[in-house]
Amino acid sequence: MTEQNTPLDQEQKSAQEQPEMPDQVDIFLASASPRRRDLLTQAHISFVVRTPQTPVDETLEPDLLANPEEAVKKLAERKAGAVVQEVLAENYTGMAAVLGADTVVVLDGEIFGKPASLSDAKRMLRKLAGRTHEVLTGVSVWLLAAPEAENISLGFRTFVDRTSVTFKELTDDEIADYLRKGESFDKAGAYAAQGEGASLIERIDGDMDNVIGLPVGRLMRELPDIFVPHPMEK
Repeated sequence: MTEQNTPLDQEQKSAQEQPEMPDQVDIFLASASPRRRDLLTQAHISFVVRTPQTPVDETLEPDLLANPEEAVKKLAERKAGAVVQEVLAENYTGMAAVLGADTVVVLDGEIFGKPASLSDAKRMLRKLAGRTHEVLTGVSVWLLAAPEAENISLGFRTFVDRTSVTFKELTDDEIADYLRKGESFDKAGAYAAQGEGASLIERIDGDMDNVIGLPVGRLMRELPDIFVPHPMEK
């Protein structure tokens, strides 16, 4: 990862001291994203997908819309926190790490999330064409220690990673051709860098995994006692 990825390294921790790591930590991925799932799998991290039963409110207040770094941190915390509440409600015992993440594209201070429609996707790609934008991913990990159902301690850590992406100049026909491929509508900024959207990109400065949706390498460096790769089964 280049140095360009670290200026937003603003970490948040709970006031409680994080407990010592046991041999077994249950990792819950609070995301239905197949891309995040694949990135963790490729890193040989054992985890279970656990999305909130009630959809998380992803509405951003005006102050967060004006501050993309804080926005992605807040959304990642909401997603992880919602799963933590559900796990606690089940009288969970043991040690668990709940991982939430949110990715946005930012150009000229404007947040580009997932497009709401075909016309919205076209608008985004027209704005991104020939320009350099940033991809921000907020990552929030909540550590839950519950040796007994009534004896619970919580700690969390949140960080933001960013990567610069430069698009080629694009004609309206090229944008229309890409949109017909159908991979835009669940992607921040209306493109998939790991898919057909790679043809739109001139250069990436930073971590490609961050653009896809989860900076796994940094996650493992930040929390090496939790996100431990396991040998592949033969």
